[in-house]
Amino acid sequence: MKQRITISLDEDQAAKFDQLIAERGYENRSEAFRDLIRAAEASQTLSDPPSGATCVAVVSYVYNHHERQLSMRLTQEQHEHGDLVISQMHAHIGHEDCMEAVFLKGTVAEVRAFADKLIAEPGIRHGSINIIPAHVHRH
Repeated sequence: MKQRITISLDEDQAAKFDQLIAERGYENRSEAFRDLIRAAEASQTLSDPPSGATCVAVVSYVYNHHERQLSMRLTQEQHEHGDLVISQMHAHIGHEDCMEAVFLKGTVAEVRAFADKLIAEPGIRHGSINIIPAHVHRH
């Protein structure tokens, strides 16, 4: 059951909010506001997750595939953490550079630790992780 609420914004905030709605393709303010609340809830959950809280995540990184045994080490790490790894995608982005995206599912603590380990591998040039609480809401 949905509950109707009213919020007050100054003109500048309202204009910026309407611009955000238009840029992101929301049909109305309500859906945009609900997404803001979901994002705040997810951020709060992930900043101090309850013990055993689960998540899905993607860790992505760029590396030089000529780097000594790096591809082999990354593959070995993924196999050793098969309980967390859902899937992996590999892309060639240049003559020497590759990008990988590894999709993960597990507890927030396990996923973060594994992602940090991958990103810290010698030879990884850039890496990041995007974590989403496993109790994903649908629109």
